[in-house]
Amino acid sequence: MTLLRTLLAALLAATLAGCGHRDGDSDHGHDSGGHAHGGGEHADDEAETGPHGGRLLEQDGLAVELRIVEDGQPPLYNAWFYRGSTPLPASAGTLRVTLARLGGQVDTHTFTAEGERLVGSGVVDEPHSFDVTVEATVEGRALRWTYDSYEGRTTIPLEIATQAGVRTARVAAGTIRDEHEMQGLVTPVEGRHARITARFPGPVRDVRAGIGDDVRKGQVLAVIESNVSLSDYTVTAPFAGTVVARTASVGDLAGETPLFEIADLSTVWVDVHLFGADAQHITPGLPVVVTRLSDGAVAETKLDRVLPGTATASQSTVARATIDNADRRWRTGAAVRAHVTVSVEQVAMRVPLAALQRFRDWDVAFVRVGDAYEIRPLELGRRDGSWVEVLSGLREGDEIVVEQSYIIKADIEKSGASHDH
Repeated sequence: MTLLRTLLAALLAATLAGCGHRDGDSDHGHDSGGHAHGGGEHADDEAETGPHGGRLLEQDGLAVELRIVEDGQPPLYNAWFYRGSTPLPASAGTLRVTLARLGGQVDTHTFTAEGERLVGSGVVDEPHSFDVTVEATVEGRALRWTYDSYEGRTTIPLEIATQAGVRTARVAAGTIRDEHEMQGLVTPVEGRHARITARFPGPVRDVRAGIGDDVRKGQVLAVIESNVSLSDYTVTAPFAGTVVARTASVGDLAGETPLFEIADLSTVWVDVHLFGADAQHITPGLPVVVTRLSDGAVAETKLDRVLPGTATASQSTVARATIDNADRRWRTGAAVRAHVTVSVEQVAMRVPLAALQRFRDWDVAFVRVGDAYEIRPLELGRRDGSWVEVLSGLREGDEIVVEQSYIIKADIEKSGASHDH
């Protein structure tokens, strides 16, 4: 498996290098890279930086400096006008910035004058990755520029991504389950388990049942000669069940030691141990899935009760469920794992935990559009062992990476498609 991943990684790197894909940085207070086009002319690949550290867009002796400013607040566009190298008042023109994002979303930012600068009309949402169109009117002259400013984006051909094990799925509604996992044991049902002793001491003359035998109520298990009357009497089963232990042998002297143990195993209990806060909100009636550790056999049932006492040795509380055991598959003493479901809640959007990665200081998923993959910072809600609720950052129907997402993250980081804020 390691060799396969190594070969796929090498193939991925070679193919991406051949594709010549690149991802620029976004313009957080500095040159944002990428290509800029102004008035139909192709600008230099390295964008010029203005006096305020933003991207400087020039055309016909006029210029606009554009910068995303955060300074401890939500990111907003700031802009300044120039004639040559001479600053112009913010009232010297108008400005509009259009951001076309991967997947078709378009954001439009208009600007108002605040002192010597212009301030954008809305927050520039993360990721700061888009194709930018800047339209300005400065001193009566119409100006226009376009450029790309990509962050957290990479391009991987579908065939290569598939060979590397990358899989995607659509974001949709679903359920989040509040589940708790506990350990326990299969035990016989109290009142349906008996240790059978001789009524009178004496030698065992006959034994008629062995371990594992199913017996009916009243069936003879052994014959004992009484030391008192010197006559034989029988030991019988008090109820229908299975012989789970036997000490009686012909010739032995019966006394106070139990001769047989019988249990009705048509149903068995599963006793699981609750620790800490689990004991406070796990209550009778909750559904539970029991898995036998030895072979993975599964049974679904409900908790019958939570016992009132606390186990002295483990300081745990015991919760008990009943399992139908007509086929005798569940043997007493078997170790089990139990998943108790406290609640099942419907959520508008959820993603698999395997889809999440850390990018800078965000939890992100990777959206796929064609051969392009891009981060989506997420606000997360409730989660269970497999899924997490998404409160914002994705739209229903978005196609996201759900397997091998670390490959996408590694390629984005390798391509330098991120930067420090």
